[in-house]
Amino acid sequence: MAIFIFVLGILIFIGLIVAHEFGHFIVATRNGVEAEEFAIFFGPTLYKRKTKKGWTFKFNLLPLGGYVKLKGEHDSDTQKGSYGAASLYVKSKIMLAGVFANLIIGIFILLILAIVGMPKIIPNQFSIPSNEKVVSSKTALVEIGSVLKNSPASKAGLKPGDVLISIGVSNNIKKITNIYDLQSVTKEFAGQKVVIKYKRNSKVYSTSTVLNTTKEVESSYSKTHQKVYLGVSVGQYDSGFTTVRYTWAAPIVALGTTKQVFYLTFKGLGTAIKGLGGIIAGATTNNQIARKNAQTSASNQLVGPVGIFVILRDGSAAGIYFMLFILAIISLTLAIMNVLPIPALDGGRFWLTLFTRGIKKPLSPKREELVNAIGMLLLLTLLAVVTYLDIKRFF
Repeated sequence: MAIFIFVLGILIFIGLIVAHEFGHFIVATRNGVEAEEFAIFFGPTLYKRKTKKGWTFKFNLLPLGGYVKLKGEHDSDTQKGSYGAASLYVKSKIMLAGVFANLIIGIFILLILAIVGMPKIIPNQFSIPSNEKVVSSKTALVEIGSVLKNSPASKAGLKPGDVLISIGVSNNIKKITNIYDLQSVTKEFAGQKVVIKYKRNSKVYSTSTVLNTTKEVESSYSKTHQKVYLGVSVGQYDSGFTTVRYTWAAPIVALGTTKQVFYLTFKGLGTAIKGLGGIIAGATTNNQIARKNAQTSASNQLVGPVGIFVILRDGSAAGIYFMLFILAIISLTLAIMNVLPIPALDGGRFWLTLFTRGIKKPLSPKREELVNAIGMLLLLTLLAVVTYLDIKRFF
């Protein structure tokens, strides 16, 4: 099932890219601007086909986004059907169409999740408690930290990292959901042969052992090496997440969660920019500690194709709702990143067009190409750095 969810996640992620570029494509063609190419991904072409309407579809190798090539893309082009000949209003619609597509898809996915099952994984995640119904709750797990030598646990073959599920005798099996359960159950069955069910590497096993007696445990209190009933040290942690659903409040929750994602994304960008500033300052002043701390702060806020692949891979084990929630966040993040004045992205071109029109000095084709080339070079450099950091972080 996890493999199916992972494959589905990859396909939906590609769908987010297609939807973004289709937004540009459909708005352009419906406003008289001719499209020449529609490409998924960048780099060497793996497949291409020319359509009956004259534009070429391409599927490329590198999963770094996609693009739509329009006729006459220079702002100064005047040929009929070209992008340059379109009005500022039409150009603005074309440039922001991808942003709108990702925004709508992100909100739509959150709306569906709010109706069928919204994972609560963001700290203080937006909710409407009065209309909230819990579908599933996160579970507490008791994990073995260490096993005492020659203890009942050792004789049973238990190892650090095993998760205890239940302990009992014959028809009296008790679930272990917290540390207190373990203490009370082992004391209740002291001196008896018990069956222990546990999980190791996602597989469930059973074993049996005879617990220490109450007399053995109590008589060891005055000794250096004290005994316990089972002979393990344990830790408790929460597994999974709580999933809730809504009825009339679903649209409000979808919009509220969208606003929360926007806030957290901008906060993360602020931290990343601050970190990049710290890297430059640390390098300039030769302060290696400051540079390293800033690098860690910045890299923790950035993720590239490798990181997205790992997130989708790991998220597939958490279920379809978790996967869809992550994809909704990715879609909303794509919308945000493409509306900001970042060179080589839609937002960079949009704000540059508004600026040059504002000062009434449109860029010449040569200068426009230079600006876009520099922006793309900076973006690819950043992408290379982020990919390197992703590999170090995840592998």
